[in-house]
Amino acid sequence: MRKIIVSLLLGSAMLSTAQETTINDALRYATNNLTGTARFRGMSGAFGAVGGDMSAINVNPAGSAFFNNNYASISGSSFNSKNNSNYFGNVTNDKFSTLDLNQIGAVLVFNDKSGKSDWSKIVVGLNYENTNDFDNRFFNAGVNPNNSIDRYFLDKAQGLPLEYVVTEQGESITELYTYLGQTSGLGFPAQQAMLAFQGYLIDTDAPESYFSNVETSGNYYQDNYVTTTGYNGKLSFNFATSYQNKLFLGINLNAHFTDYLKSSSVYESNNNRLNDTGFTATDIQFDNELYTYGTGFSLNLGAIYKFTESFRGGIAYESPTWYRLNDELAQRLIVVRTDGVSDFREVIAPNTTNLYDTYKIQTPSKWTVSAAYIFDKIGLLSIDYAMKDYSNTKFKPTSDDTYRNLNTDMDNLFQNAYELRIGGEYKIKQWSVRGGYRFEESPYKNDFAMGDLTGYSTGIGYNFGESKLDLAYANDHRNYNMALISSGMNDTARIRTTNNNVTLTYSINF
Repeated sequence: MRKIIVSLLLGSAMLSTAQETTINDALRYATNNLTGTARFRGMSGAFGAVGGDMSAINVNPAGSAFFNNNYASISGSSFNSKNNSNYFGNVTNDKFSTLDLNQIGAVLVFNDKSGKSDWSKIVVGLNYENTNDFDNRFFNAGVNPNNSIDRYFLDKAQGLPLEYVVTEQGESITELYTYLGQTSGLGFPAQQAMLAFQGYLIDTDAPESYFSNVETSGNYYQDNYVTTTGYNGKLSFNFATSYQNKLFLGINLNAHFTDYLKSSSVYESNNNRLNDTGFTATDIQFDNELYTYGTGFSLNLGAIYKFTESFRGGIAYESPTWYRLNDELAQRLIVVRTDGVSDFREVIAPNTTNLYDTYKIQTPSKWTVSAAYIFDKIGLLSIDYAMKDYSNTKFKPTSDDTYRNLNTDMDNLFQNAYELRIGGEYKIKQWSVRGGYRFEESPYKNDFAMGDLTGYSTGIGYNFGESKLDLAYANDHRNYNMALISSGMNDTARIRTTNNNVTLTYSINF
């Protein structure tokens, strides 16, 4: 009967129970990289009260009202990441580089030169930016003295009736895997238990009770290879205006797009003695490929006031981003076991993709206050201070027990974090030189899980008259922990990620 049901479902393999979502999945969308034009990046994004730059409108949408003419810019960047990992004292590193066209946008400026209205300018603009570049690669390896990754599979299996992990006569692994995800009501945990049981990684000694065929003597060599690709993109429609050339107001309506692919392979080996079952699992390889895609919406509001011709202050609000996301997951488990004489290799590959129900993530809102001092036509100094309460990050629907628990965890673990950006620019005839500093506090109350981010930047630009060419270099680093597997064992690798990015922007007045 089960085989008949599964045969009707194999075409779509749509699952009603989600895979193992973690709070790090929400952080992926709640945090943004510093991207944008070269001038913006050269000053570390300290543009909340400066304006006059296409990327500045993402901080404060009133900034577009400082354009005097129609204006357009396009930016390309080289993203270079280095990840140093320490796993039980063993240090490894990996590097990844990519090129990307990360910004393109334009504004149209409508000036009222009649003098009849105090609202002398209207600006409309359209700008696209990659707010996050997910292209990266990680590798960590070491000898774990205590825990095997079999803990993950045992955690999923305990309490599960044996009938759900054993194939019926003539039934394939694909059919059982699909049935567990779609029809059984047990979903993802049962799928993981079935993979391990079919691979002889775990076995049963009593109804609904399982044990591992990995020996418990410790000293497990483990490595984890992760490759991620994709982006978060934001398309902003901007409207701004000015009142008596002193008060500047603006609004952005933002459409968000995300495309994220994570391929991971966890490997473990050991040379421990045979256990009581007569054979031992000596090698484990667990492969996962997760694809996440979707769209979102947010808005920005902002104001800038010129207290004097030199001094400006700004305030801006960025709403939560409301994402609608979809996940697809493909898995494979390989186990090598021995009886002391011969080795047996089991490859459990369902050869099907899990398609999960659409879910939602709501990121936290953000407030930014800014100040800038303009030294006539010589240069400027600018400072931005922002606050974002990461504990307001939510998975939805909140009625789902899994999401409710994750939301509780985020409420307890995350904090209201601040961000500081300081930037300066100095002009020498047609040349401009820039520099900046930024600091982002960890989203976590305990920053051992994810540390603070510190970044520096510098840049240079040349003004041809009607057009400009700008170049920027930015460096930032952050420490955090990476788990080899999502549950069952708490051992993590300590990662230090360093980003070195170069951005080139061409802009033109038209």
